[in-house]
Formats: sequence, C-alpha cells, structure tokens
Amino acid sequence: MIQLLLKMIPYQFFHPWEVVDLNRYSRNISTLSQEENQVLLQSKVCVIGCGGLGGYTIEMLGRLGIRTITAVDGDVFDETNLNRQILSDEHKIGQSKAIAAQKRMAVVNSDVKVIPIVEFLNESNAQSIISGHQVIVDALDNIPTRFILQEACHSLQLPLVYGAIAGWYGQASTIFPNDKTLNKIYRINTSNGKEKELGNPAFTPALISSIQVSEVVKILINRGDLLRNKLLFINMLDHEYDVIDL
Repeated sequence: MIQLLLKMIPYQFFHPWEVVDLNRYSRNISTLSQEENQVLLQSKVCVIGCGGLGGYTIEMLGRLGIRTITAVDGDVFDETNLNRQILSDEHKIGQSKAIAAQKRMAVVNSDVKVIPIVEFLNESNAQSIISGHQVIVDALDNIPTRFILQEACHSLQLPLVYGAIAGWYGQASTIFPNDKTLNKIYRINTSNGKEKELGNPAFTPALISSIQVSEVVKILINRGDLLRNKLLFINMLDHEYDVIDL
C-alpha cells in the first residue's frame, strides 16, 4: 500500500535532493486514504502559540506529516510551563518556545519544515504572519489576541481552529470566514480567560489539542463533520461532553 502511495505523489512536489520516508506514514493509511495522506504531505498550517495547546498541536501535525508548520510565539519557557507544555524541559528555561518547536520537529520528523516566528501576534503583524497557509490554529491564552486573529483570518478568508482550556474544562470550535464565532463565545472581550483562575493541568491541553488537530485534518481533506457554528465543551471532571449550536 505504501508503494501505491509513493506512486501517487507527484515527483515534482519534492525537491530532487529530498528523500521522504513514506513508510513512517503507513499507520495513517486506512484512517486516511492515500490521496488524503498526499494532501497532508503538501499542506501548510500556522499555529499561533507554542505553549500548552500549541506544543501538542505542532507535535501531532508534524507526526501526521503536515509539510510546513509555522510556529508563532514571542515567549520563552519558565518553570511554570513544565507541568503541561510538551516542548518545555528543565534545560530550556529561558529559551524561545517557537525555536524549541523547530528543534523538536527536526528530531521527530525531519520531513517537516517548522518555520519559527519569535513574535507575539498583534494587529500590525497578524495578516503577514498567517498569509499563505491553508489553516490557522488558535493556541493562544488571552481573549483580545484571539479576536485579532479571528479578524485577520476573516480578512484573508482563512479557516481558524479555536481551542481554550481551564482546569478540568476545555472547548473547541472551527471558525470559517464571516462566522464571527468568537463574538458568540465571548460576549465580553476581557484580557484573560478562566485558565488564569482555574489553572492548567497536563491533561486538558493534550485533549483539546487532539480535537483541534482532528479539525485541521478534516478541513484539509474536506471530509467529516466540523465544529463549525458549534462549540464543543468538555468537562473532564464529570465526563460531560456537549456540542452546543451557536
């Protein structure tokens, strides 16, 4: 089956000096068709934030074979990140999160190109950062910047996959241009979400990030039911999983 996949991928897609080990993606097959695997191998996704949500998201996207990942974060690691951020370790305290994402994927999947942008997203750079990607992932931790990102995605007509976490709780949604979904989720544009109040354990970002990655894949392969105009709310403490129409 891998040989069939190899035949289906146009030679011109890869540079002559590049060798792509398609056997590493063999466990994608059946879940994803051969054509869908090819789509992932040619896709470009931008992840805004490389902390709890963003780190797991970059890890999973890279292992799936997303060809190019832009990792955006102006922050550096500190000790409070060690409980949940997969890109962090004791030796990376004070180092750039975006650069760590690039280094991590270099040893996990060298087929994948991670472009680190060591900047915080704002109104002046948002459109230039996200331009040229197929899907944008919101892995931010503050509400005002989420609205900036939503507006930039609206202007450039790009789909946005949203996720947020706080304690035992998490939520996710997929936002297409013109949806303005964040305006329905956040009635008040306050500085911080509930994560500042309820904390961030290790398990919540891993789960919500998995949902975000699955939404990214469904957008790219154009298959499955998206969380568009819906909000998935998860309460892991009481095992409540609700999809709310917005």
